Amino acid sequence: MLAQLHPPPNVQDSQIAREATARIVPFVRAHKPLQVRIVEAEDQEPLILPAGAVALLKDILEAMADGHSITMIPHHTELTTMEAADILNVSRPYLIKLLESGKIRFRKVGTHRRITMEDLMAYKEKSARQSRAAMDELVALSEELGLYDL
Repeated sequence: MLAQLHPPPNVQDSQIAREATARIVPFVRAHKPLQVRIVEAEDQEPLILPAGAVALLKDILEAMADGHSITMIPHHTELTTMEAADILNVSRPYLIKLLESGKIRFRKVGTHRRITMEDLMAYKEKSARQSRAAMDELVALSEELGLYDL
């Protein structure tokens, strides 16, 4: 499966998603499979969802409840430089600099660079951690200098 883009939900779907999220949260917390009975189906056999799928479903429903569109991309998917730049919300030339400096792993297919979603997300998480640490340092320095007392 490649990327699956789902548009933002309407107001009614957001409300349904909010209610469904509340009902499956206990199963996610317990890391338990979830048995679902599909009322409209002629077959009355319950559908069993594995615990990991229930957790993923909760995340999807939360995003829908908040009115967000959803894109699902498996970690092993290889992205073009343009797709990767869009995910990081940076320009393609800037992404190329990150790749060539070794900050993000990639491989070449002919003359084209390919980045796995897993490597891109690892970079994004590391970058976010570094940003938070720098912000915490600035806050501490501001407090030390009394800049909040003004």
